[in-house]
Parts: sequence; structure tokens; C-alpha cells
Amino acid sequence: MTCLRRSLILFLVATALMTKAESVPLLSIDSLIRQMTIEEKVGQMTQVDLGVIAKGSICNLDEPRRLDSEKLRKAMEVYKIGSVLNVGCGSGTIPLTDWRLIIGQLQSENRLRSRLEIPILYGVDAIHGVNYTVGGTLFPQPIGQAATWNPTLVEKANEITAYETRASGIPWNFSPVLDIGRQPLWSRFFETYGEDVILSSSMARAAINGLQGSSLNDRYHVSACMKHFLGYSFPLSGHDRTPAWISPRELREYFLPTFKAAIESGARTVMINSGEINGTPVHADRSIVTELLRNELGFKGVAVTDWEDIYKLVDVHHVAANRRAAVKLAIDAGIDMSMTPNDFEFTELLISLVYSGEISEARIDTSVRRILQLKQDLGLFDQTVYPSSDYPEFGGETHSRWSYTVAAESITLLKNDQKVLPLNLTKEKVLVCGPAANSLNLLNGGWTHTWQGVDTRFNTPGKTTIYDALYAAAPKGHVLYAKGSSLDSVENLDECLKLAATVDKVIVCLGEQPCTEIPGNINDLSLPIAQVKLVQALLASGKPVILVCCFNRPRIIHSIAQESAGIVYAYLPGDEGGRAISDCITGKVNPSGRLPFTYPAATNALMHYDHKASEELDIDFSNHAYRPDFDFGSGLSYTTFSYSGATISKKSIAANDSIIIQVTIRNSGDCPGMEVVQVYYRDLVASITPPVKKLLTFQKIYLENGQEKKISFTIHPKDLSFINKELVRVTEPGEFELMIANQKIPFHVE
Repeated sequence: MTCLRRSLILFLVATALMTKAESVPLLSIDSLIRQMTIEEKVGQMTQVDLGVIAKGSICNLDEPRRLDSEKLRKAMEVYKIGSVLNVGCGSGTIPLTDWRLIIGQLQSENRLRSRLEIPILYGVDAIHGVNYTVGGTLFPQPIGQAATWNPTLVEKANEITAYETRASGIPWNFSPVLDIGRQPLWSRFFETYGEDVILSSSMARAAINGLQGSSLNDRYHVSACMKHFLGYSFPLSGHDRTPAWISPRELREYFLPTFKAAIESGARTVMINSGEINGTPVHADRSIVTELLRNELGFKGVAVTDWEDIYKLVDVHHVAANRRAAVKLAIDAGIDMSMTPNDFEFTELLISLVYSGEISEARIDTSVRRILQLKQDLGLFDQTVYPSSDYPEFGGETHSRWSYTVAAESITLLKNDQKVLPLNLTKEKVLVCGPAANSLNLLNGGWTHTWQGVDTRFNTPGKTTIYDALYAAAPKGHVLYAKGSSLDSVENLDECLKLAATVDKVIVCLGEQPCTEIPGNINDLSLPIAQVKLVQALLASGKPVILVCCFNRPRIIHSIAQESAGIVYAYLPGDEGGRAISDCITGKVNPSGRLPFTYPAATNALMHYDHKASEELDIDFSNHAYRPDFDFGSGLSYTTFSYSGATISKKSIAANDSIIIQVTIRNSGDCPGMEVVQVYYRDLVASITPPVKKLLTFQKIYLENGQEKKISFTIHPKDLSFINKELVRVTEPGEFELMIANQKIPFHVE
């Protein structure tokens, strides 16, 4: 067959895949497994990077990216791979038409070469939108989504992400990150939903529902992937993929609930923690991957490794003498699919282990059954790529408006002395400066067009920076700009100070280098000194200074926060972040974000809001040691809210009973706004030292100025539970206290 004729056939088949359903008879999963060879089964458990099958070298692919026929032949005919991921090592975002061509050709080539015509499962990291497709909608990073305290918005953001991922021909998203954000030094802190179990679990459920919908077998939803089971986010050093030391009780109390919530919401896949807990790499830990995840939590889906993590059992963790031993350890632990990702050694070793009898074929069948079931549930046996006409909203105005809405609701006003905000740009002149003032990259962070998010070549055309948005909103000459500093060095400071003398207020946009994973490791949370010097110089000018913080994690601003008149925390607000920040600080939008983490005042003052009473003891034994710059749940508004009439339906609650909490909230200010009603509780005496308070439930509401609303919450005894010394979740009888703003209510659990 000539190359020209073969290319024509592949093009026609790929086109058919995109325009009509394939009429492939579907056997039952068990019938299919009985027909498969060991090589075909192990192939299903193998996932390679796009670089393995594309033209060019693995980490230096040809542009535009295209599949290599000979590499495909080897991957499909020799190794019979079942899954492919991402964009190629070191590569950037791919145009939508190219994605569809790549996926279409991949699936059609697989049809021609696969004896049993089992479709390829393609996965991608779409962390805050479909960040590897040109023109896709980019939302705030997950930490910013959590700051909305609005699960409905988080579900919508993930629904749109699923829509645009599926439009790219990809049915599997390696998201959401459900690791709890209790180590702010960690480079992936921005990918979490914050430090609290209740808030994060609520966002976890919303994310899973948005990505997966009510059925995977449609053209608009994808399989979610819970990351990273378990304890990945709490390395003792703060550095990515370094050891975590977590007691079994704390593991269940703080790190397990988000995954439990996602599993109960139907999450179909999970990615395993790359690191180790208490000396055991999780990829080799059967007690976590099988006994806890599957036997206790009841997870029935696919468990995939992270990047090369089976090999790292040899090369990094040194718990296996060679890669063959490492493969056996991981499969025995419960791994279903290996993100190999740059070669086929895993495949060869696992085949050898099965033929030698060291791993049973029945064990392989278990993993293959899960993988094939996922492919069937995703509808891949029927159709792999849907017509482009099915996705008219891709990257369009409707999706951009949702991105803007999420960003606007995430913006958190932390300080507003003498009502320095909102700005009145028709009367006031302002200077905008700082490294984040005129950068889309610093608004988006990592996982944006490239892995680390630093390449400006791929920025979405037409999206506005903070400076662009403020400039467009003001009369000519009312918004001035001077950079003042880069991330790490002072630049044109004299010009900045000269312009500051001519304006009424100064807005300093602080930022952090976009990054994730190991390249994002830092040694402390201090804000780079160049940015501190810029703010200090502007404060000395006597003009009111407003800080806008665009950080991956809470960088320490204590020394400059004290004298600054206003502080706006923007997280990493995405492509619509410039407009959202501008509208918030000019009053077009009333800020309603609330911190999903405790903002430390010093680099080592890493205490959480739900700390223990002993952590409050100061050097003189007074209770003043807990002094963050801003507490969990903090956030101001341009209006005020008052609380009154907090009641509970009964003063005592039995084991199978419930109580109803009611409270009235009034917008007592002079403009409409949104309030996050936060209900906390305190267990006065418990067998495990209780936190000083814990979030119980919350609800975000909108109130016109002068409007009041009565809110009700139903609480059950299980909502007051904790993990005891026997590692059992219990609610102990005794005295409790509810706290809603300034309202406190004592009650009793029988």
C-alpha cells in the first residue's frame, strides 16, 4: 500500500470518526477479556506520552504536531497501548483543529491495527480550563474557585472545561486536585481547594458533577481523575514529591474526606501520590491503594500512576532493586495503569512477570476490566470524536462570561482603610505598577498553555491585563503605568516614583513566577525583596497604596500590609482576571470572595484556623500566639452585613436526630452585595483534643441594600464527628457551641 493511499484511507476514516457514529458491535467486557492475549491486556495498562508517537524527538516534537506512522505501528502492533496523554514533553498548547486531527488519526489508526478494535483512552491535564487547546476558556485556578465559596460556580466551570476538553476529542481530564491545602509552601497549593475539609469536599463534589455530568456517555462530559491519593500535599519540607509524615488518624481526619466525597459523587479515576508517607512510597503501598481506596472507600474505577512513578520506586525511592521489581510492587499494590510515559519498558516487564507466574493473569484481568469499563462508559466503542459543529460555544463569549463571573466572585478584599476602594476613575488619577500589572501569565499561573505557564507566545489574543482593563475603564490620562519591578529585580523605580507624585492613589500588582510541581519549589514564603522595596518606596511617597496580590500561594506581605491602605487578593484569576480585578476595585463589582486558607503573617507561622488551643499559647502563656494576617473565611465588602436572631430548633440532639439552625442576615449598607454565611462549631470536651473551631456549613447569598433574609441549615450528629484513637469516625456526646458571625449558641449532643 503506497504512503499516499494509506494517508488517504486514514484521513477518510478519521473524518468518518468525526461525523458519524461507528457501528462496531460491542461485546461484553468479560467476553472481550477472554479473547485478549496477555500482550493485549498489558497494553491496556500502558499509557504513553504523545511524544512517543509523534514526529520529532520525545521532548522536541515537530510543529505542528503530527503523528508518526512508524512510531504508531510500533506502539499499536508491538505494544498494543491502551492510553495516551498530554501534548508531548516540553511542548505547548495545540490548536483545536490539530487536536481533532491527532485524536481522529490516532483512533482510526488504532482501528486498522487493533485486532479487537479497542479504542484508545486519551487523557490531558485541563486544570483550570482546557489549558492545552488554543483559544480554550481559562478559569481561575482551583484555589481561586474555592474563594468564591460558591459550589454552583465551580460546577459550571468544570462543566465548561469538560465541554471544551471533549470538543478537543479528549474524554479524560486529570483533574480535580483534591489534596488538602494545609502546607502553603507547597508548589501546587494553588491547585487545591484550600485548607478546610468541609469547603474542599463541597468543591470536590461540584467539580466531579461538572466534569462527569449525569452520564459519561455523551459528547459534553469527561471522566474526572481525583489527584493525588493520598497525602501528597503535605510534604514536611514543603517541596514537591518529598516525604510526608502523617499519622493514620490525621490522614483520615484531614486528607481522606475530599476523596471520599468525590467517590460518593461517582468519580471514575484516581491518580496516585508521587511521594511517600511515613517512609513508604504510595505507589508501592497496598494498604493505601487497595485496602483503603478500594476495600474501605469502595472505589471501583481506574487507578493511574503519575509521571514515571513506577520507575521512581527504583531511581528515587530506592525500595526496589530494579524496574522489574518496581513493576511487581506497584501492580501488587493495586495500580491499574502506568503513566510510563516515554518508553515501553513497563509493558515488557509486566508481560514477563505474567508469563513467569509472578503476577497472575487474573490480577491483570482485574485492572483491564476497570479500564475497558471506563472506555465503554465513555462511549468510546461507539464514537471517539464528535463533529466540531456540536461545540459552537468553544472559547466563545458565553464561556468567557462564566470565566469572568468566577473570577469576579473569587476576588477577596482583605483591607480597605478609610474606604480607599472603590476607585472613582472619573475623578481620581492612579498609577498602576508592579510585575503583575501588565502580564497575562502572572494572572494564569502554571498549567497555562505550557506545563509551567511562562511562555508568553501562547497567551490568548484579546484578553486584558489589569493595567489594560483599568486603562480602558478610565478617562484618558487617569491611569498611568510604570513597571517598577519585575518579579525579582527593581526596574525604573525613579520613573515610578515620579509618576506617583502626580496621581491620587497607587495600585501595586504583586505576583509570583508561574510554576508547578518541582520547578515551583521555594525555600520560604517571603515575597521577593524587589517587590517589597517597590512597595516601601511608594509608601514613603505618602500616596495611598493598594496591593493587588496574584500569588500561587500566600506570600508573606506582613511588613508592607500594615501601611498599605487596601489589599485585594486575586489568587490566579485566569484570562478574565484583569477585567474582574478592574471591575472589583472600581466598584462595578462588589467583592465577595473569602479566603479558603489562613494567611500567615510570618514564614514559619503556618497555623490553620482549626488549630488546637495549645497552639494559641504565647511566650507569656497568654492566648495570643495565633496571629495570622488574615483568618480563614476573611473577606470584606463595599457594603455591611449584620446578623441577628440565631436560633436552633432544640438545645439537645440525639444520635439519629437533627437540628435546624436559623439566622437572619441583613444588608445594612448602601449597595447590593453577596455574603458568605459561615457556620462554625466548637466541641468543648472530646477524647481527641478538639480544634478551637471548625467549619460546619456555609451558604453564599445575595442581598440588595436594606434587604434581610432568614437562612436555615439542617445539622445531623455526624456533622460533628471526628476520627478517634481507634481510627473510627465518631460523634461523642457532650457540650458544643455554634458560632455564626457574632452569634453564639450552646447545645448538647446526647
